[in-house]
Amino acid sequence: MCSILKDTKTICYKDAFEWLCGFDMYGWIFGLERITYLLERLGNPHSELKAIHVAGTNGKGSVCKYISSILQNAGYTVGVYLSPHVERFSERIVVNNQEIPEKNLAMLVARVRPLVEEMKQNNNTPTFFEIVTALAFLYFKNRNVDYAVVEVGLGGRFDATNVVTPLVSVITNISLEHTDILGKDIASIAFEKAGIIKDHVPVVTAATQNARETIERVARERNAPIVCIDQTMRKRMSFKGKYQEFVVQGSFKDYTVKTSLLGQHQGENITVAIAAIERLQMGGIYITDSDILDGIAAASHPGRMEIVSEKPLILLDGAHNPDGMSMLAKTLKEDFSSHRLILVLGVLKEKDIKTMVSAIVPLSDVIIVTKSANLRASDPLFLKETIERFDANKKIYIEASIPEAIDHAKCLAKQKDMICVSGSLFTVGEARSYLLSCEMTAPSSIR
Repeated sequence: MCSILKDTKTICYKDAFEWLCGFDMYGWIFGLERITYLLERLGNPHSELKAIHVAGTNGKGSVCKYISSILQNAGYTVGVYLSPHVERFSERIVVNNQEIPEKNLAMLVARVRPLVEEMKQNNNTPTFFEIVTALAFLYFKNRNVDYAVVEVGLGGRFDATNVVTPLVSVITNISLEHTDILGKDIASIAFEKAGIIKDHVPVVTAATQNARETIERVARERNAPIVCIDQTMRKRMSFKGKYQEFVVQGSFKDYTVKTSLLGQHQGENITVAIAAIERLQMGGIYITDSDILDGIAAASHPGRMEIVSEKPLILLDGAHNPDGMSMLAKTLKEDFSSHRLILVLGVLKEKDIKTMVSAIVPLSDVIIVTKSANLRASDPLFLKETIERFDANKKIYIEASIPEAIDHAKCLAKQKDMICVSGSLFTVGEARSYLLSCEMTAPSSIR
């Protein structure tokens, strides 16, 4: 099909990507039967991977980034599988900070496609996430990665990634999310996430209270040694605008680390990552103290508490649930309280919008509600009405698109003001692409 066309690579990629996106309509269908069957037909590439498996409510992506950065600094080739992406689909599948090239993705889709179409004919259609997971495992095997850092998509027990038997399992923190799928209470959600714990495989968690009790119980049942992280194990020493410094208590020693990822909650993420790395060290993997310090300093996570402009000051954070929004509010209050806040807000309609709004609205001086191009984006008028029910006197504007909202915010911003874009990763992704494209096209005298 593609061979008769001049621009073979581009057309093949476009065709492959469009075919892949056609499976997004199937949404989330839990169960490991489809992914297991598909991977078996592909030769079980996941069985050859040395994986670190990361679940949790918030902080999963940051922990994955810290762990992979540390391993890379130790000289290893590291694959990272994350979801969702912020700007480009290729962000989901990365080896040593290099996103999967279009030609490689097209080739992998060509291999997987006949098997998926056969499954479809047999009424056993895999989901978008299941297919992408298989592609990621195939790519990591083909690249001969030393380690694969794999983020859970949703839940844990029945998530497509839960076919791996990792070197260490990580569960960051647990809060109410996806209650229609994972359960109505913390213990139920924790049980689903604890489903990634394997027999005799060490687990690290930052979960607290009922969630921690559930995870500890599952770990005992599976004879999995467990390390529990709490807030006494880290202390922030300084914050200097573009980076912050923590002292973190490890199993072997204390570490003084610097990170460009902002927010006090990064102390928890770093502590979790170091605990996971120490378990790898105990398993015989060579990683030095310098690898840990340099890896944490080098880690980046676009769209998560990221400053993308200083004039005006613009912060992007993909807070997409109540806990994430509370963390953002806490960071704004602790580290940016001297700034008047202009909030650009776009949220997906299925989220707990009322609780998210209650966390961030009190800190906002001006709010611009908008929507991403995603079909699940909430109507800005509904966002405005929700905010007004919370605070009838708040100054609110409506803009139809992210670029229009950004431009409006820039027009309103004065020298000491801060623009914060949040509410969903889709909102942040569109904002980031637009802001960086504006920067690239600006005259050199302005940049």
